[in-house]
Amino acid sequence: MPFSQNALQHRALLISIRTPQQKEHEAEESLAELARLVTTLGFDVVGSQTQRQASTKRITVLGSGKLSELAKLTASQAAEFDEEEPTSDTFSTDVDDETLEELAHSALPVKTADVVVFDCDLSPSQLRNVETQLGVEVFDRTGIIIEIFSRHARTRTARLQVEIARLKYLTPRLRESHIGTKERQMGKGAGESALELDRRRVRDQLAELRRELISVQGQMQGRREKRSEHFCVALVGYTNAGKSSMMRALTGSEVLVENKLFATLDTTVRALQPETQPRILISDTVGFIKKLPHDLVASFHSTLEEAHDASLLLYVVDASDPSFRSQLAVVNEVMQEVGVDETPKILILNKSDNLTLQQQGELLEQYPDSIMMSTHNPLHISALHQKIVTISEKDMQDEQILVPYTANGIVGEIRSNMKVLAEEYGADGIAITVRASTIALERLHKLMQQKTK
Repeated sequence: MPFSQNALQHRALLISIRTPQQKEHEAEESLAELARLVTTLGFDVVGSQTQRQASTKRITVLGSGKLSELAKLTASQAAEFDEEEPTSDTFSTDVDDETLEELAHSALPVKTADVVVFDCDLSPSQLRNVETQLGVEVFDRTGIIIEIFSRHARTRTARLQVEIARLKYLTPRLRESHIGTKERQMGKGAGESALELDRRRVRDQLAELRRELISVQGQMQGRREKRSEHFCVALVGYTNAGKSSMMRALTGSEVLVENKLFATLDTTVRALQPETQPRILISDTVGFIKKLPHDLVASFHSTLEEAHDASLLLYVVDASDPSFRSQLAVVNEVMQEVGVDETPKILILNKSDNLTLQQQGELLEQYPDSIMMSTHNPLHISALHQKIVTISEKDMQDEQILVPYTANGIVGEIRSNMKVLAEEYGADGIAITVRASTIALERLHKLMQQKTK
């Protein structure tokens, strides 16, 4: 079911189904993350409930007793309540199940939910069954994430990728409509149901989107190849770990910085500032999240190609988040899917300003090769800048090049793309000692051969 445009007015009740395979703290972390996801959409979280079950596969998801209980919290007459009434009765996200049940059976005019969001994936039939029982819109975790991606995508590439994932998600959830049946009876699409027509249209649309995406990805690959001789650093990490803030601090660019999940979806590439010779490029990538829909992982493969082609990866984590270790495990898992195993990487323990000195010391003892820092501290940014420069020069080589005075443009090429260590003017030309990558030197030699013919 598509999201309505007045999402800011939605009051969401969150449902967590804890299976035997899931630990209690994992369920709590996932539910808290779901609360941040729906808040990112503008929903007002009015409560949460957790149910222990053997699985999430039953046809109505929950038992009849639990559904009856939820129906009292999600009555379809919720619209009758005045939006201006005091919100002191609103269920808060930290209210436990016992208190929620107590409120549900009380006579208090509590604000009820008009949306229910499950912290798991539901089949189309499960969604329909629960909606019928509760009389309100029901969404699963994947639907929420895809909607956030749809709203935050800015570039053509990101929009294409998200739309493909969205259509693949919606296709099995298409429903036969009364209007479609009437049209078929009147002769439109004879021999083919309205639902079949809708599905065929979606398949055709998906095929067209994939063709366009292949074309756009080819252009992106061309741009990446042009940057191949530059040292590239990719920022990767969990959503809201502070990657965009770090990008802004390292490059001075006006990238979007928001305290929201998935504020950044589009890959941004900027030069490290203060600028170095040769230039070092920094790219920001889409943040990861637990239970990220596989279609979105596949759709954003080209976005993650920035990480695949990088010379260095900075794994950014919010060190002040107690669950950052499990978040880091998610990042490692996704990066392995992309095929990034051998690329050098540094763990960045970000947001150190939210930690005590004792906590910082304990983390550095646990992760001795990491860098503890805060993007708000200029000294920390300067130290990271120098660390990146030092690593970038590790595999470079020094070479002296004699540039004839008649070779126009060569000196400018050297100063733009290489680090000049020394210059000496002689009778035949300028002897310039440079530090550069093997690729850059090979390209320079080819250019000099063309200029001196």
